[in-house]
Amino acid sequence: MLTAEGIYKSYKKREILKGVDLTAAAGECVGIVGSNGCGKTTLLSILAGAVKADRGRVSLDGRDASQNLRDHTRAVAYVPQENPLIEELTVRDNLLLWYCGDKKAMERDLESGAAAFLGVGAMLGRTVEKLSGGMKKRVSIACALCSHGKTLILDEPGAALDMECKADIRKYLEQYRREGGAVVLTSHEMMELSACTKMYVLKEGKLEAIDHKLSEEELIGVFRQTGQ
Repeated sequence: MLTAEGIYKSYKKREILKGVDLTAAAGECVGIVGSNGCGKTTLLSILAGAVKADRGRVSLDGRDASQNLRDHTRAVAYVPQENPLIEELTVRDNLLLWYCGDKKAMERDLESGAAAFLGVGAMLGRTVEKLSGGMKKRVSIACALCSHGKTLILDEPGAALDMECKADIRKYLEQYRREGGAVVLTSHEMMELSACTKMYVLKEGKLEAIDHKLSEEELIGVFRQTGQ
């Protein structure tokens, strides 16, 4: 289980997060919604161990992330909104970097792991700069999962992707959860949010639990009520 307790974060004089609490257990998909600039990306970065909170605690299965940062970042697969791949390298070389040169582990995943499900094998010889946005997202998820982490954090996974790619990623997330993984994602797309088992709105630096079965119209109403 991924747990965040009392997370605070400020940039210069602006307090972005003001005591955020969150849990994501095995088999859950936790969705976080909120207006642009409200702190969703900052929160995900803290959960993944990429950014340090000013105060508060992030733990995975009871282990404090700050005390075991290397283990935490290996156990949590993080796919940021921006492309983390090296554009000039081939997909194969990008994978080898993420797999730390472990070709056997990479080949296993290309045969039966996340890389296989996401169709990454067909792109191995192509340079990243020649891939579409959807292809890059598939490779990014495969890279993030190279250590077979049981928690997957995604920042706007469907942004600017075509319908087929969005559908394939949703199918993979469903499989990942069925196999005991926990997913935390941010999104503005109802199709992605409809897969969530828990949902929160981030407003004024805090998370507020909302019904994960809200319709688009009802969700818009929540934003209006919160001043988003």
